[in-house]
Amino acid sequence: MSLQFAYWAPNVSGGLVISNIPQKTEWSFEANSRYAQIAEQVGFDYVLLQTRFFASYGAENQLEAATLASALAATTKKINIITAVLPGLWHPGVFAKIISTIDHISSGRVSVNVVSGWFKGEFNGYGEPWLDHDERYRRSEEFINVLRELWKNETTTFKGDFYRLNDAPLKPKPLQPPKVFQGGNSKAAREMAGRVSDVYFMNGNSIENLKNQIEDVKANANGRDIQFGVNGFVIVRETEEKAKQVLKEIVLQADKEAVEGFESQVKFAGKASPQGEGMWANSSFENLVQYNDGFRTGLIGTAEQVANQIIELKKIGVDIILTGFLHYEEEIKTFGETIIPLVRQKEQELKEKAGAL
Repeated sequence: MSLQFAYWAPNVSGGLVISNIPQKTEWSFEANSRYAQIAEQVGFDYVLLQTRFFASYGAENQLEAATLASALAATTKKINIITAVLPGLWHPGVFAKIISTIDHISSGRVSVNVVSGWFKGEFNGYGEPWLDHDERYRRSEEFINVLRELWKNETTTFKGDFYRLNDAPLKPKPLQPPKVFQGGNSKAAREMAGRVSDVYFMNGNSIENLKNQIEDVKANANGRDIQFGVNGFVIVRETEEKAKQVLKEIVLQADKEAVEGFESQVKFAGKASPQGEGMWANSSFENLVQYNDGFRTGLIGTAEQVANQIIELKKIGVDIILTGFLHYEEEIKTFGETIIPLVRQKEQELKEKAGAL
């Protein structure tokens, strides 16, 4: 199966790095619509919309994910739109209806990324209870189960620990069952992914650590089919030295206060797990400048080097490359026109080599 490509929508202000370096990246609807149209033209398969309600790491303005997904559904033709959702702030019945509506607007191009939550401030601000770490994942699993029941059944009755439904209908149904994505590094996250998610997103990491993560989730899946995506921040320049210099400048100009604020929030959330660590447990200051550890994946260098690294990710079982960029409009276009064709060429070479053995 060919690799698929996704990108983070910059639907919050500040871009994809917590840095004061100049970024040609906008957060408006008009910009996001433009980026999505370029992305689908140059070969991207997915766009992932972030969910954020309060400013946390300098992201002062935030466009709500499902609302923006609906708008992008009407202004694009091919790309699949993944909208993130926080179960603690939505009822699954309401959200199932929203996603079904977007599915009809897009002719079957919507997916869901269920985010169990790390930002306590949002829950406190809205007066909602902040659950213990593993309880947040239990709630997310129930949330997913309710979504699927509503999308499938004529009516749904559900009696869970977090949600109750009594003969609840949902019409119209989605044109096809939307894919369910999920992230998280903790034991609870991996076990949940194995049981119920279609795609498990991983923060950036080394090849060896990603391989171990994939093997662990597969063991929890007990033979159930699941795909794997990995986050990677992309810096492609004419030489490796120039690409590394851009990375150095991003980190040198990091918004120290915002990075440290983000670090305190995410590490506090992870320490609440029984194992005492979560998604960002081993992330350094530099890693957290790109808030999903995107530098660690190694998509920094020449076009050839980045394509080769993507092939190495494919070899360990990665199915989807989730990208972020410094200058969105020009770099999405360059990635699609340069890196994706290179990867396709290298995939074909792999296939031919395997066939010759």
